[in-house]
Amino acid sequence: MKQTLLNLSPNGRLIAGLLVNLLSSICIVFINKWIYVHYGFPNMTLTLVHFVVTWLGLYVCQKMDIFAPKSLQIRSIVWLALSFCGFVAFTNLSLQNNAIGTYQLAKAMTTPVIILIQTTYYKKTFSTKIKLTLVPITLGVILNSYFDVRFNMLGTVFATLGVLVTSLYQVWVGAKQHELQVNSMQLLYYQAPLSSGFLLCVVPMFEPLTGDGGIFGPWSLPALER
Repeated sequence: MKQTLLNLSPNGRLIAGLLVNLLSSICIVFINKWIYVHYGFPNMTLTLVHFVVTWLGLYVCQKMDIFAPKSLQIRSIVWLALSFCGFVAFTNLSLQNNAIGTYQLAKAMTTPVIILIQTTYYKKTFSTKIKLTLVPITLGVILNSYFDVRFNMLGTVFATLGVLVTSLYQVWVGAKQHELQVNSMQLLYYQAPLSSGFLLCVVPMFEPLTGDGGIFGPWSLPALER
């Protein structure tokens, strides 16, 4: 598989990566929404499952020599791992409490917030053209929120928190990759299990482990397959 990827041109690898990312993201959103609507699967537990599966996937990738792990000090990525927990948990809660269209539009606000953070705290500058592209994004989100017949305050709160934490996480990821001289897979290889450990400690405080609605509850086979 690695040899096949290497045989592609740089543009071919970029296009293949973008397509895989797009298709997998769409599938994840619709499957998660299906699980929430039809089975009421606990949110933070589902996030924990995502983290564990992510790490297992990365473990398989490094065994296939797709990337080489780099030794990192755990304390250097603790805050990044915590923000990763918030980023995924709040976006999942947003998906659970909003229509898919509203959820996706709210995520579009991540770009303007990232630019705001980088401009305010990292003193980065952006061209006028880039700033102007943020206007239709922002207006579109505002108009959708105003006319969405299923608009609800709880969903808005989760969407807002999701955008803020996601933006902070994205900024920190870029900073940490530069600071530690690692690529995204090398960083996530350590970050995913650490985030899983944090959530494993928190989940029992907010969600049941057994009985109806618990991860070890009486789930049907179709629910577990999804």
